Order: sequence, then C-alpha cells, then structure tokens
Amino acid sequence: MTSKKTYRLFIPLLIGTACLFLLDLVIGSIRIPFSEIINIFTGNNADTIHTEILLNFRVPKAISAILAGASLSVAGLLMQTLFRNPLADPYILGVSSGASLGVAITMMSASLLPAFWINSGWGIIASAIIGAALVLLLVIGVSYKLQNAVSLLIVGIMFGTIASSIVSILQNFSNPDAIKLYVLWTFGSLSAVSRENLQILIPIISVGLLLAFYLHKKSDGLLLGENYAKGLGINIRSTRILMVLATGILAGSITAFTGPIAFVGVAVPHIARGIFKTSVHKILIPASVLIGASLILICDIITQIPTYTLPINTVSALFGAPVIIWIILRRR
Repeated sequence: MTSKKTYRLFIPLLIGTACLFLLDLVIGSIRIPFSEIINIFTGNNADTIHTEILLNFRVPKAISAILAGASLSVAGLLMQTLFRNPLADPYILGVSSGASLGVAITMMSASLLPAFWINSGWGIIASAIIGAALVLLLVIGVSYKLQNAVSLLIVGIMFGTIASSIVSILQNFSNPDAIKLYVLWTFGSLSAVSRENLQILIPIISVGLLLAFYLHKKSDGLLLGENYAKGLGINIRSTRILMVLATGILAGSITAFTGPIAFVGVAVPHIARGIFKTSVHKILIPASVLIGASLILICDIITQIPTYTLPINTVSALFGAPVIIWIILRRR
C-alpha cells in the first residue's frame, strides 16, 4: 500500500469520529435535536435546560470517551510492542488493576492522607499513575527472566490478582460510604468526568500521547528485536523506561477518572493493523487514537439506549473479548 493511500484512510476515520461525537451529544435520556445543538454552539437562542445538559454533561462525557479510547488504545499498542505479545494490554497485564489499587488506597484511606491529596483531582490521578507504573515495572522486571509470552501474561494476571486482593483487604477495614464510592467507580463511567476534571485530564493525556509518538521510531526498532534495535543505536533501557512512563500516564490517568475499561487496549491496535496493513508506529499511533475514540463513543452511545444507563466497562468487553478470541484462534 502506497503512502498516499495509507494517509487517505485517515479521512473516513476522522469523519466517522466526528459524526459519532455529534451522535453522542444527541442521544440520551433527553433527546436534543441536532439543530438545537448547533444553536447552543453558535450562541443563538436555545433552550436553557438543553444548554445546561449539553455543556455540563454531554460534551464533557463525549470528550472523555475520546480521551479514554485514545489513551487506552495507544497504551495497548505500546505494550504489545514492548513485550512483542499480541495479547498485551493494560488490563490483561494488571496495569489497570494497579491503577485501581492506587485509587482504592486514596478513597479508602482518606483519614490517613493529607486533605489536599484527597480533595484535588491531582491526588486521585497521581495515585492511579503510580499504581499503574509500579505494576508495569514489576511485569517488565519479570520479563527479563521469562522468555515465554504465555507465562508472562499469566504473571501479569497474577499481579492484577494480588492488587485486587489488597483492595479487598482495604474494603474490610473501610467505612461503607468509601466502599460504595469505590464499587461504583469500578463499573466504569464517563459521566463522572466534569469540566474541571477535563482541565487536568486533557494536558496529562496529551503529554502521554506526545511521548508515545516521540518513541515511534524506537518502537519500530524494538519490533525487529533487541539486537537489531541496538544495531540501530537505540538505547533499549531508556526506551523501555519511557514506554513504561507513557503507558502509566495514559492508562493510569484515564482509569483514575473513568474507572477500569477492559479490552480496548488489546483490540484496537489489531484493528488498526488490519485496516492500514502496516506495523509502522507513525501510522498506528494516530490510527489507534481515532479507532479507539470511535469505539468508546459507540460504546457510550449503546449505554444510553436502554432506560437505565449501562456500565461502560460491560459494553466495551462485548467488543473487545471477541477480538481476543479471534487473535488466539488465528495464531493457534
């Protein structure tokens, strides 16, 4: 496939993402006509209630869907490259569990932590990033000892299990209100992200995505093997650390605000490779951003169809789990 044809594929992806974004603004318990949305954005006479719902609820939720899809997809792509494993992603390798542990410690140990850490959005997001990065560092440390990819996945799952066990212990010693808040958080929700949260989330996700794109040439080298990468002058250790940092920022920060969202990170990179027929990260990173954003927007639209809003984590699993089964059957 020529370079020009490759870049042309981004046009329908951009249009599709934009259309899904607008559709996500229209659909909900209260349907807002598209013409009313145009009036609100252009400053013309519009219904006050519709304006309040759109600007304070649906726009932040739709932007959160884009950020969640983009960050988890790129994090999954980086991990599949780092481990050279098609099933690696933040959820399966326990990174999301580490982020959940960080958030659980913050929510359930509020009396032991400084007030500014609890009350500010930075406290929760830093806890999630630290938890995600620690688990990922442990998995990378084990990867030096294990050559078998399946064994490494099992180890990642075990780290996730340990993190979940610690959370269960914390729940036994926490008050019911803190437990209820945490359980609701684990269901995954884009609605919990406010406009104030976005002022924190957007810059951090942007830094993670820019760092991932900065590493695109080094990521291409890692796909060819460490010996070949060293021959190209790539510093393996620093590249691994930067990829861990980028993954921790992307997976940890979005998990902090939306809760754990499963299977997006493992599914989207494979969809991107299937569409663009390439393993070049300069193409795959922006492709994963658009495909991941579109996927989470679709999931969010589906959650609004029933009378009661469904957890986003449940709907995303319905899309991602069949992709994992397909990968396993294809590779046998």
